Amino acid sequence: MSAPHRKRRKSYILTALKRPVSDAAKAHLVVTNQSDWLARLTVRKGDRDVFRFWQPGGGYDRNIYSDDELIEKISYIHNNPVRRGLVERAIDWPWSSARWWEARDEGHLRIDELVL
Repeated sequence: MSAPHRKRRKSYILTALKRPVSDAAKAHLVVTNQSDWLARLTVRKGDRDVFRFWQPGGGYDRNIYSDDELIEKISYIHNNPVRRGLVERAIDWPWSSARWWEARDEGHLRIDELVL
């Protein structure tokens, strides 16, 4: 498979995975009348406004090969709102699975249990 073909295929796969999540997030924000978040996630692209749930760019994908590495990545993600100064503790961020990992409290998210 040629490099340009692989790149197009990767782009298609990422779009197929990310678009339903973005659409569901936007629908939730509309239904719950969260105009502040809708505004924060809307960017100007040319002459139109676009809802952007995901950060722009290709991302940084990697395979995870061990339970320890998985736990490290989950911890890193949980601490993103702490590093940004949005909360003092990861479990305080309502859109995180951190509180489920800490106390089995789902908060705003329904969590599928991961068996390690």
